[in-house]
Amino acid sequence: MERSTIDLWVGLFVVAGLGALTILALKVGNMGSLTGNETYSISAQFTDIGGLKPRAAVKSAGVVVGRVADISFDGDKFVAKVTMNVEKRYKFPKDSSAAIRTAGLLGEQYVGLEAGGEEAMLLSGDGIKPSLTQSAVVLEKLISQFMYNKAAEGGSPK
Repeated sequence: MERSTIDLWVGLFVVAGLGALTILALKVGNMGSLTGNETYSISAQFTDIGGLKPRAAVKSAGVVVGRVADISFDGDKFVAKVTMNVEKRYKFPKDSSAAIRTAGLLGEQYVGLEAGGEEAMLLSGDGIKPSLTQSAVVLEKLISQFMYNKAAEGGSPK
């Protein structure tokens, strides 16, 4: 009888561990917030999206307001087009801006929306003006630029 009780507790522990691993996998894969909320689609163009991926968060004031639906390349303008699904309960003015941000120093990337001041709101299918978008800051580019500038300084006579 004592052996079967231990087996039962070990089995419950294993099931709880598998459940925790499943929840963790869904969180890491950005699948944890699969809600049935209705969304509308907006798009933005960026010259560099860095490591942005589909299903990445779209945040405004730190609150997740949507998800990245699709990322494609516009061969005519040579820019990346990011399509986002924003929940219908969140409305943004037409002059809102979008920037690709990083959570932490080397964390995951997301799209940050900042509301503008216009009266008219973005509707499904609208795009954010290219002049109001800010591309991702790529750490490798910053480091190489810093190294190039330091090398240029060291090579000049004083």
